[in-house]
Order: sequence, then C-alpha cells, then structure tokens
Amino acid sequence: MQVGIFTGKDIAKSLELGASGVQIASKFVATEECDADIKFKEAYVNAKEEDIEIIKSPVGMPGRAIRNKFIEKVEKGNLKPEKCLGCIKTCDIEKTPYCITKALINSVTGNLDEGLIFCGSNVSRINKITSVKEIIKDLTNEAELWYNK
Repeated sequence: MQVGIFTGKDIAKSLELGASGVQIASKFVATEECDADIKFKEAYVNAKEEDIEIIKSPVGMPGRAIRNKFIEKVEKGNLKPEKCLGCIKTCDIEKTPYCITKALINSVTGNLDEGLIFCGSNVSRINKITSVKEIIKDLTNEAELWYNK
C-alpha cells in the first residue's frame, strides 16, 4: 500500500481534509537541481515497488529504503563502524551494525554499494529526472483540476 503525498490531487485532498500543509520529498530528489550524485537519483528512477522495504536503522527507528548491496551486507552482519562520529546520542558503537551518517553520505555521493538509500513510499512512481519547475507546474495543475472537478 502506498501512502504519502505524490500528486497535486493528493495535496488537494489532504488540504480538503483539514491539513494545514503537506510534505513532499522523494519527487524532488530526482530533479536536475538536487545536488545528489546522478547514481542516487537514478536509484530513485529505477526503483520498483518490490525494491522498497522498511528497515531498522542503527538507532532503532524504522526507515523506508531501496534494497541494495549495502542492505544485504547489513543483513549478513558484515559491517561494523570504524569509529563513532558522535552524531546521534543514542548510537552505541559497540552494538550498532553500521554508521548511519557514513551510509547516508556514501549513497548521496554515489557510492550506493556502501550506502543506505532512504526514500518515500511513492519512489517507484518516479520515472524520470526532471526539474523543480516542472514538478511545481504539474502539482499545481493537478491540484487545480481536483478543486475544479
């Protein structure tokens, strides 16, 4: 089941139900303006629904991620942090399976085999790299169509 906000219709329906605002993120990763490495953006574009899973982060919180070699290594227990960066107070270097900061930096800089690719529930609906201007135009048009139905 997909949740989250992806279309202008989703925005309009949420506002109609009383929301003060909405948050959209994944769509904006696959844009020309996003400073993530092209490999990271392509992971979003190429993701299929079956590639997405909920994982447990090193600090115990769940997160939605695109399955990749890094997740497979984590599952096999083949990773251990080399040193603690002190970024999260609840992280225990003796117990954590990997450094989440390093994993996130690796992925966004293009080292996907050593990185965690967090994503939103609708990532499989992204099929191209586009511009922020185009996304805003599409969202606005879709929302207006919903309101003028």
